[in-house]
Amino acid sequence: MGNYDMTGWPQVAYTYDGTFDGFLTCVYESYVHRERAAAFSAPGQAQISLYPGRPVETHPEHARRVRQSLPRRLSPRGARLVTYGFLTALPDREQSLYDFLALGFRRGPSVLHDLTDQRVFVLDRAVKHLTGEAHLLKGFIRFSDQSGVLVAEIEPKNRVLPLLRTHFCARYPSEAFVIYDRTHREALFYRPGEWAIVPLENFRAAGPDKSERDWRALWRRFYHTVSIEGRYNPRCRMTHMPKRYWGCMTEFQTEDTERPALPQRPE
Repeated sequence: MGNYDMTGWPQVAYTYDGTFDGFLTCVYESYVHRERAAAFSAPGQAQISLYPGRPVETHPEHARRVRQSLPRRLSPRGARLVTYGFLTALPDREQSLYDFLALGFRRGPSVLHDLTDQRVFVLDRAVKHLTGEAHLLKGFIRFSDQSGVLVAEIEPKNRVLPLLRTHFCARYPSEAFVIYDRTHREALFYRPGEWAIVPLENFRAAGPDKSERDWRALWRRFYHTVSIEGRYNPRCRMTHMPKRYWGCMTEFQTEDTERPALPQRPE
């Protein structure tokens, strides 16, 4: 990628497939065609734009060239900021990333220290929220045993599965497990030596059988037993364990909220 001075470039609205490679292809097209991205639209993100639209087909080679330029032009930390930035719940995420890249390609790695610039500050804050949420979920995820497969569901604001993958694959190297992201409708599948993160529109875990219900009851009893009644502080608990995570945590569920296991078909 050469000089990224966009003075005088015409503005266009890009339509792409919603993938990171697709976004990087848009960045490449912007430079090659000397046009400035004024808006981005992905599937499920229909937008009305006053700028001329142009669909961009994902090109892996073009995306690779942009990806390889990031550590050179922005430093490895800058490349990580862009990669993680695409996983955030930042409004107008693509436009924020594009504006940051245009600035970074002009100014180089020093741009990362300029938090007075909104283009840097907003992205840096969003990535910190992403990594903070992934860190919390490493402790908040609750697995259930479903016929020998560990299954968990989460409702994060950000797309945290790529960040959780390394942790849980290393923690359970000999297990098979699934972590389903209800918010973004995708799942991390793992079995020894293999993993994949795939879109999954509909996912419904089977209800717990008697053994699983017993383990859940035991965990809830332990959770309540170790609590100290005289130091009960709900505000402090919500500070360390935000309430929005409770819906997927065993200790905050009751037997009434658990779906029973489906009856087995007679032989």
